[in-house]
Amino acid sequence: MIVAMSKDATAEEIQKVVAKIGEQGLRPIEMPGGDRVAIGVASAIPAELRQPLSEILEIMPGVDHVAQVSRAYKLASREFHPADTVVDIHGAKIGGNRVAIIAGPCAIESREQMLEAAEKVKEAGAALLRGGAFKPRTSPYAFQGLGEEGLRILRETSDLTGLPGVTEVMDHHDMPLVCRYADVIQIGARNMQNYPLLTAAGNADRPVLLKRGPSATIDEWLLAAEYILCQGNERVILCERGVHPLDRAYTRYTLDVSAVPVVKSISHLPIIVDPSHASGNWKYVAALCRAAIAAGADGLLVEVHPDPLSAQCDSQQQLKPVNFAAMVTEVRGLANALGRSL
Repeated sequence: MIVAMSKDATAEEIQKVVAKIGEQGLRPIEMPGGDRVAIGVASAIPAELRQPLSEILEIMPGVDHVAQVSRAYKLASREFHPADTVVDIHGAKIGGNRVAIIAGPCAIESREQMLEAAEKVKEAGAALLRGGAFKPRTSPYAFQGLGEEGLRILRETSDLTGLPGVTEVMDHHDMPLVCRYADVIQIGARNMQNYPLLTAAGNADRPVLLKRGPSATIDEWLLAAEYILCQGNERVILCERGVHPLDRAYTRYTLDVSAVPVVKSISHLPIIVDPSHASGNWKYVAALCRAAIAAGADGLLVEVHPDPLSAQCDSQQQLKPVNFAAMVTEVRGLANALGRSL
């Protein structure tokens, strides 16, 4: 439910509407925008209460009209929040008219590797730095990341280069530790429906990059975002990274490019694309980057390693810095042609 206030509604009238919603055990959220204020009801409204509450609110002073939100996800819906959300991370903006590129190695392996990667991606045009300190791997014998040592390297590298750091958190118990070092916390595809982790992310004082699970529908993805939003964290960035493919012979996943315009039509949250995990092969990353920007994506999450052949995980999908720079040049030209900037 959304209560649209009149243009000339007073602060007192707005607060009375907020109080009336709160009296029903529901959670009201004020949404200033343009020349008027709207008040959203973030809670699930019992069916027997919906119509009586609408009638009460409709006749309150200062109320213009009451509208129902038809989708299961409320806070993530464009019905609830018509204007695009722009997430500002220390000056790096994701959403709006700019295209933001997040780049760096799959895993943080050493201080030297991270510094070299960060310098190269910044020089090419990246706005944020990615690097995994905790690596969820299929095999328990594979490299699992450096843990807190990796987080310290990420923080140092971010401070030296001025690139905000993005890293994955895998367990809600680790949230305070990761937030101590990272500027953006990432929820990986395997954890998209890890509800305790989503709730912890909603209570964290950090923007959240939420990846789509490989078997998740768009509605399930947005409901996962709802878990974060309903805790009060409005800085959510969606990331499409591919769905289960019909043919694994050529790509790791199938990039659902259509998810970009669909999500932008039904949600106000910014959406970026991860072509590295979608393809699983560096040869196809640049083409998928171009497709994502052409479809309207707000940014890219690209894996870049100074020496991919020596990488301890996902070596086949990581770009060399020279290939990354060439890709950024292509994407910049495409973005400019579409009236956007990078």
